[in-house]
Amino acid sequence: MSTTTGLSVPDWPGVAASLLLVALAAAVAYRQHLHLTRELLIAAARAGVQLIAVGAILVILFRHTGLPGALVWVVLMVVIAGYVAGRRGAGLPHARRSATLGVAFGSTVTLGALILLGVISTQARVVVPVGGMIVSSAMQSTGIALRRLAEDARTARDAIEARLALGLSARESFLPHRRSALRTALIPAIDSTKVVGLISLPGAMTGLILAGVDPLTAIRYQIVVMYMLLAATTLAALAGARAAERTLFDPAQRLITLPG
Repeated sequence: MSTTTGLSVPDWPGVAASLLLVALAAAVAYRQHLHLTRELLIAAARAGVQLIAVGAILVILFRHTGLPGALVWVVLMVVIAGYVAGRRGAGLPHARRSATLGVAFGSTVTLGALILLGVISTQARVVVPVGGMIVSSAMQSTGIALRRLAEDARTARDAIEARLALGLSARESFLPHRRSALRTALIPAIDSTKVVGLISLPGAMTGLILAGVDPLTAIRYQIVVMYMLLAATTLAALAGARAAERTLFDPAQRLITLPG
């Protein structure tokens, strides 16, 4: 255990010792014949390598680039998040583009509002972690929304085409399914907000408390985090769903056939 600016943090031997927990999880997976042992070990190794690499990059970014570098890093996170969320909407035309648009919209509006309103500092060491939380939340909600849209476009095809036959527009015909997808995407964020502080102490609050910040000060930051995540998930899911919905109909407002 080492001490940094008054904060006790694990040293590298301590990090290595924590691998025993990974070994325990791998042993359970092996003994239970879950066929996940190899994947679990690879995930743990990737997490360690990725975090070390990112940590080294962030040291350079925080010291030399300032806000412009932080925003470039956030853009990179948005691109990666759009790629990951787009995979959830497999079968949707241009799913990755729709997902990227959704993540970018939700992240830009939310992070931009926090900066312009002076809620958070423009320091890179603040913008990058806050932006990461926003992008991650936007990615999850967008991915869920696109997956639900793809499922409904396949299973509810008859109902959608019946509405089209009755003279409704493509948007009106698909509206119930878009609403259903958005509800599904937003429920996890809403449930997490309802029980915050009762079941667990969220990451931002925990980090500040570990750093020695007064709990009431940490709570103020966590409230901002929960509110920004609600906005990011909602805006990203809506924008992604609207973009994906437009790809489901041809110029004649006919529902296309999705593979699978």
